[in-house]
Amino acid sequence: MDLPLLLTALVLGIVEGLTEFLPISSTGHLIVLGDLLGYNDDASKVFKIVIQLGAILAVCWDYRERLLHIAGTLTTERASQRFVGLLFVGFLPAAVLGLMFHATIKSLLFNPITVATALVIGGVVILYVEKRAYHPRIHAVDAMRWSDALKVGFAQALAMIPGTSRSGATIMGGLIFGLSRKSAAEFSFFLAIPTMFAATVYDLYKNWALLRLEDLPVFAVGFVASFVAAMWAVRGFIKFISNHTFVGFAWYRIVFGLVVLATWYFGWVEWSEP
Repeated sequence: MDLPLLLTALVLGIVEGLTEFLPISSTGHLIVLGDLLGYNDDASKVFKIVIQLGAILAVCWDYRERLLHIAGTLTTERASQRFVGLLFVGFLPAAVLGLMFHATIKSLLFNPITVATALVIGGVVILYVEKRAYHPRIHAVDAMRWSDALKVGFAQALAMIPGTSRSGATIMGGLIFGLSRKSAAEFSFFLAIPTMFAATVYDLYKNWALLRLEDLPVFAVGFVASFVAAMWAVRGFIKFISNHTFVGFAWYRIVFGLVVLATWYFGWVEWSEP
């Protein structure tokens, strides 16, 4: 058994779980850490899909009561039908644009330098959003209109650029379009379910030939670590934003991005480049 590889899987799984639903870009962190740890071969592509699945399932488990209620009343309750409709509308922009540009973006932008640049730019955007006058008109996901869901969906599509952060784009988009902090975060979590499931299924289909039985222990460690870390992060994040802004996340992004860019510029780390 390759203990160093299992340790790498544990670290990356924890990082995926902690960062997937925070506005700091899980994909960006995995690209940077994968490069540092030397885990960026073909097997790592499937591994990242597996640990992303672990993070999705953590959210499904955390919101299982509501999701089960919606599934059980989808044919009878207007509220459940409307909720699913909002998710579908919010999901459409990323689905359409993802099918159009997924391969191009992965081949050109999935590298630490692009990630670092997007982290810095995203941090600046968060600071700008937080400095605006904040007068939310929507305090619950159920109060959203179809147009609100579509706008947030287009914001989410920006996260196809690695380092942008899917949750960061949707939450900041939600704040700009009038959602409260809590409703923006919750809609981001719910919208992640169809979006990330679709991306996972698509990526597994594209990389099916890379699956190997001998990688199962590594994938299992990463999956469990991601599931547990994501569940902890989601619960903590909801509590945190009840009394705090996103400014701390913005400065974290900026500092992290600048550190990566500095190590590249001065040649301290030999990062993968486009």
